[in-house]
Amino acid sequence: MPWKPTFEGERPTLGYDVIDWMAENLAAPDTGSGRYRPYIVTREQAEFLLRFYEIDPEGKRGQGKRKIRQGVLSRPRGWGKSPFLAAIACAEALGPVVPGGWDADGQPVGIPWSEIRTPLVLVAAVSDKQVMRNSWTPILELLEGPVLDNYPGTEPLGGFVNLPSGRIEPMPSSARSIKGARAVFSIMDQTEEWVATNGGLRLAQVLRDNATKIGGSTLESPNAFVPGEGSVAEETAAFWSAIVEGRKVPNTLLYDHREAPGDTDIDDDASLLHGLAVAYGDSADIDECVIHDPPCIRPGWADLEDRMNSIRSPNGDLQMARGNFLNQITHASDQFIANYEWNAVYAEKLARDIPEIAAGDTVVLGFDGSRGVKSGVADSTALVGCRVKDGHLFLVDVWEQPEGPKGKGWTPPADQVDAAVAQCFKKYRVVGFYADPARWEGWVSTWEARYGERLQIGPKAHPIEWWMTGGSVMKAERAFLSFQEAVVQKELSHDGHPILWKHTVQGRRRIDHNHLTVKKDFPKSPRKIDAFIAAVLAWQARNDAVAKGLANVDNRHYVPKRIR
Repeated sequence: MPWKPTFEGERPTLGYDVIDWMAENLAAPDTGSGRYRPYIVTREQAEFLLRFYEIDPEGKRGQGKRKIRQGVLSRPRGWGKSPFLAAIACAEALGPVVPGGWDADGQPVGIPWSEIRTPLVLVAAVSDKQVMRNSWTPILELLEGPVLDNYPGTEPLGGFVNLPSGRIEPMPSSARSIKGARAVFSIMDQTEEWVATNGGLRLAQVLRDNATKIGGSTLESPNAFVPGEGSVAEETAAFWSAIVEGRKVPNTLLYDHREAPGDTDIDDDASLLHGLAVAYGDSADIDECVIHDPPCIRPGWADLEDRMNSIRSPNGDLQMARGNFLNQITHASDQFIANYEWNAVYAEKLARDIPEIAAGDTVVLGFDGSRGVKSGVADSTALVGCRVKDGHLFLVDVWEQPEGPKGKGWTPPADQVDAAVAQCFKKYRVVGFYADPARWEGWVSTWEARYGERLQIGPKAHPIEWWMTGGSVMKAERAFLSFQEAVVQKELSHDGHPILWKHTVQGRRRIDHNHLTVKKDFPKSPRKIDAFIAAVLAWQARNDAVAKGLANVDNRHYVPKRIR
């Protein structure tokens, strides 16, 4: 091949062997020419394979062990997920995908599953029609190549594939029917459509449990999901977010999602074309890809002009088009801040090289708290700051109920929250602090007594107390709308923290006493929004600070006052 796929750090992987195996054994899906062509992966696909087949060299007493047990490949429609995942399924059925030790040069050696157990490979979806349409047909086409000669006994049939040892099968949509079918590998197709009502959540759990028992793996191929639908794709994204936040270990998940930049303007030709080129990567039918340096020069198969026309179709659903072709995780119909809007703000922050928060900066704080619940998942407690000069939001800290037995009876650690507030007043020039006092009235009063003299905004009697409910719904409505406008117009920036992102896009538009408010999708929802509420309060405090002329305060000679 004219390029060498890169793999950061050159960690051991069986991916190179898998790439070669595919080219030597599989036929490219038929394009109507009737001529055999070998299946050659793109550079982008090769880099995914190198990561998916990464080896932990210390595993299995030094023989090596597959690191990734759960994969996600999220790309737009027409990128080529179905034939690519079909090729991986064929490799798992017959190829060198199991670590089998090391050669004389210290390189990993792969062996087929058949040397360990009879392999079963499943292709799963929540409808039988979807299985046959998306992934099963490409498998049959891929197996019309040299693999038939190289692996005698391989028989591609309409409803299954016989292997020299084992089978590849399309899987019915019932989790109950496959509970005992321990597959070494399972394709989970279009998991943005796998929800509780069609059995998708249960099906995903069974497939993963079965793979875990035998050291196998699963691979999801979702398009952009709609937040709030509770799909498997959404739950996996939340799991990845927890890993990024440091709350889930060990990490055996490869999460590969790429979407168009959040500031992609569908009405601007150059912006939309670039957004599509980013989302489609090596599959884009353009002279040079935009995701590699140096760029790939082989044009792909996805016609970007056709996709531009589809997005702009007057009869189309713009939100659906963003998900289908830009792969942007957009929003539910009642979502207050869309995912791409929040991402666009962060992209603007990077483009403008806005500095992170620093000691001595003039800031304001926003706080939203919880005191736990007897059952279910307690709301979080969050403290968010905002630099007054430029409106840069940053998550100070968040306290969330631990999962499992550790979370039983949990309440947020008030002493830690108080210490975080004290640290902010010690490190920064805090000129404003708004807190929703619900269930934290005592602490809000304590903070007013301790820090009130230093604050330069808010009523003198209660400079911190800022109710978001009750008789304050009109005031809260203005605060929500101000925050939303600042996001859409990119008047604020943020630090890109995954918890702040998650809480923000989980907010749902509601009406309370004829006024707009933002709440969880349902009262006892595990999808929390407390960091978002704290951010709204911090932004409101910043607006009030700017109105008092505090945006251009010189902090160079600021010395924090002693806290009583």
